[in-house]
Amino acid sequence: DILVGTKLITKGFDFSGVAVVGVLNADNLLSRPDFRAEERTFQTLVQIAGRAGRSDGKGRTIVQTSQPDNHTIIQSASNDYIAMARSQLRDREAFDYPPFVRLVRLSLRATSPELVWRGANYLAHRLRELIGKGVTDAHAPALSHSHDNYYMEILVKIGRSESPADTKGLIRECLREFAKDKLYRNIAVTIDVDP
Repeated sequence: DILVGTKLITKGFDFSGVAVVGVLNADNLLSRPDFRAEERTFQTLVQIAGRAGRSDGKGRTIVQTSQPDNHTIIQSASNDYIAMARSQLRDREAFDYPPFVRLVRLSLRATSPELVWRGANYLAHRLRELIGKGVTDAHAPALSHSHDNYYMEILVKIGRSESPADTKGLIRECLREFAKDKLYRNIAVTIDVDP
């Protein structure tokens, strides 16, 4: 008997008699454009491994990957949470990601890919003028097109020495200016603090 499922089956279901669990294309988890991709890959692989051998304690997990030497794959295979946490914290500190900075994600949506691209780049440039180097370039998220909408994102990183209230005020000021511009009035902007 074979059970085929999505990531949903990792979320606490208890299927008895599961002896072998296979993960196809684990590289897909690692390659997501998200600073939490490695942490989430570790979590998913460990959860999936927990589905095998629950009833008799003898289970096997097989992970398909083109990166068998990847530290996240190795750490999940040995269930080494401490090593994963240390490496993630080291990387996040080096590249200014939480918990070492606060994040504000601006998501832009429009029905025209050219319009959302132009608006996002303009907004990123303007935010960088007001806030400084903590503003990333505009980029397409993992889901950049859905139905008749196109999406772009901008991240604003607020360092520990910076005032979150002041930075948020500058973002609001910039968004008010952006909303008044006739070129960009058809772009919807959503703000997510600490996404």
